[in-house]
Amino acid sequence: MQLSLRNMILSLCEGIPLQNLLLLSAIILILAHYLKRRRIRNLNYPPGPPGLPILGNFLQMDFQKPQVTMQKFVRKYGNILCMHVGSQTFITVTGLPMIKEVLVNQGDVFIERPQIPLHLHIVKRFGDFSEMIGLIMSNGQLWKQQRRFALMTLRNFGLGKKTLEDRIRMEAKYLIEAIREEKGQPFDPHYVINNAVSNIICSVTFGNRFEYHDSQFRELLKSMDDVMKLLVRWECQLFNIFPSVMKFLPGPHQKLFRELKKLESFVEDVIKQHKENLNSEEPQDFIDAYLKELSKDNIHSSFNEKNLVYCTLDLFFAGTETTSTTLRWGLLYMALYPEIQGKIQDEIDKVIGQSRQPTMADKENMPYTNAAIHEVQRMGDIVPFNVPRMAMVDTIVAGYHVPKGTMLSTNLTALHRDPKEWATPETFNPEHFLENGQFKKRESFLPFSIGKRACLGEQLARAELFLFFTSLLQKFTFQPPPNTQLSLDVQCGTTMSPFPYKICAIPREM
Repeated sequence: MQLSLRNMILSLCEGIPLQNLLLLSAIILILAHYLKRRRIRNLNYPPGPPGLPILGNFLQMDFQKPQVTMQKFVRKYGNILCMHVGSQTFITVTGLPMIKEVLVNQGDVFIERPQIPLHLHIVKRFGDFSEMIGLIMSNGQLWKQQRRFALMTLRNFGLGKKTLEDRIRMEAKYLIEAIREEKGQPFDPHYVINNAVSNIICSVTFGNRFEYHDSQFRELLKSMDDVMKLLVRWECQLFNIFPSVMKFLPGPHQKLFRELKKLESFVEDVIKQHKENLNSEEPQDFIDAYLKELSKDNIHSSFNEKNLVYCTLDLFFAGTETTSTTLRWGLLYMALYPEIQGKIQDEIDKVIGQSRQPTMADKENMPYTNAAIHEVQRMGDIVPFNVPRMAMVDTIVAGYHVPKGTMLSTNLTALHRDPKEWATPETFNPEHFLENGQFKKRESFLPFSIGKRACLGEQLARAELFLFFTSLLQKFTFQPPPNTQLSLDVQCGTTMSPFPYKICAIPREM
């Protein structure tokens, strides 16, 4: 049937001049776009900016400052707005009530991740997969099995226990020594902080840490940085509209695939080494535990070696990037707000002193330091729109029709800068998290998201942020280099990070 229809169309087109065919195609596209827009109005979709045929709102998006562009749309169209890119429809919700509605009240409706063409192409290159694998972008039973196993294994290897806290404290010592080697001179803290934070998740997943001067691991961290930046390039986003064409064209998306291949190859080599030295009775890390699970030979299980590669990569990315970026924002804010840095150091000196390392037990007695860390997360705006979700069925949000398959993003930037929620929303101010001198939790603070797909590593990240940040300010005062103006400009990637900067870490003399 399809073949005969194709032949019929070809025979009808024979003899028609090319310019007439192009004109006809343009008319059909415009008509289809008009009918789609009328259908959207009839079905009571959320409001949003008008778009073009095929491209939709692609050309209206600013991939360098997406959070700025989105706030303009929010002011014009309201707290729920609808946009289109190619065949994909997505909505963005703004404000705490709306975010709680979609992620908590309708959490089971919006529990899935969208099957994005770029991501699907990445996994299909290395196996016959019809949907996403791993921890972050997988769905259904596969996601449930992998998340349950990852949580159980992370807990077995110390998550929430003193053993993992001790690893963080030990790594903090290595980090302090590495920074001390700079002798107060200007240096870029990017890779040394990346390495320190990554070593915690690496010790759990791979069973070992990596030295800060390890050139191979530094190259791996650079590949990870490149991937995070490349994913939001317009060429990679265009891949989601024209995947069958873009996969053959040169551009940043091809570099993305190459960098991901490097990371995959590294993890595959580590897995190979683990298989050669496996002690199935006493797993030493996440990979060992996963290989032990594979040996159970459950044909209905989602456990396989490719899933092991992607689960490990997901843990590696998630366990490194956001916490490392937050700490780099933290040092930058300390250098720019020396009076706040001084208050934190006064609290450190009073509660901990200089003779011992910080512990998680100190956190309860250090409300100002805890508030400052939360304020770094709020102002840093690390993941402005959360990880996307997708509607599993047709639903209603704020009176608007949201069809099955619609992509959902939650506007955390607006939430964390809402003047109704924060006294000085555009200013770094730890007092936002203090009340009568005590730390105050804020319902409108959601850097780890909420609901069933909230951040898997929230507990680990909170421990790392407190122990690394407090340890660094215990030993150093961070200052701008002489005659240098530090900037809070944002570098857009999958996370919002500061542009590379140099800073001076002045050893504190008590």
